[in-house]
Amino acid sequence: MALRARGFTLIELLVAISLMALMAVMGWRTLDGVSRTSVRLQQRSDDLLALQATLAQWGADLDAVTQQGDLPGLDWDGRTLRLLRRSAAQPDDGLVVVAWARRSNGALGHWLRWQSPPLNTRDALEQAWQQAALWVQTPSDADRLREVRTVALDAWQIFYYRDNAWSNPLSSANSQTAPAPAGVLPKPVVPLPDGVRLVLTLADNQALRGTLTRDWVSPLITGGK
Repeated sequence: MALRARGFTLIELLVAISLMALMAVMGWRTLDGVSRTSVRLQQRSDDLLALQATLAQWGADLDAVTQQGDLPGLDWDGRTLRLLRRSAAQPDDGLVVVAWARRSNGALGHWLRWQSPPLNTRDALEQAWQQAALWVQTPSDADRLREVRTVALDAWQIFYYRDNAWSNPLSSANSQTAPAPAGVLPKPVVPLPDGVRLVLTLADNQALRGTLTRDWVSPLITGGK
């Protein structure tokens, strides 16, 4: 007697389709998890490289700080750090004014760096020094072309190292008076500190977060090492 060919029942087909769908979902979740992990690792790597480059520039700026007459080489007003430094490209071109500040853009704030062109006259240096103080609050189109956005910050602080202790840079302690012509009020000049402590509070919504502290020591103290 001929045997009748037997196929799959409806229940068997439904079970097989369910198993295939379950395996597809599990495989998609695995691939999605791997993709998300790869994106997070790449973002963390990019943020770390940006932070390293920013801190390297910060250290290079402080290493090249100099004073010119009664213009302080370093000035912190609680919001913006201005410094007068030698030009990195061509030291004989003159001096440049550099400013570091944090500017908020909605809920996110970024650490910014601004730099003037190389300057050779005292009037040009004084003008750039004042411009750097106004830049973070009311930047012009020309100022925005000279600023560089670095890492995302929630806050930042500065401390100076003087007399074997860290202190508030806004303190008038250890200030000196620059000589002035007769009839002109002398201007107080704060000498360069032996060290600068930078405290950064990284934004919480970034791959890198938390508080970072970096200490800089004057090359005059370490002998350039």
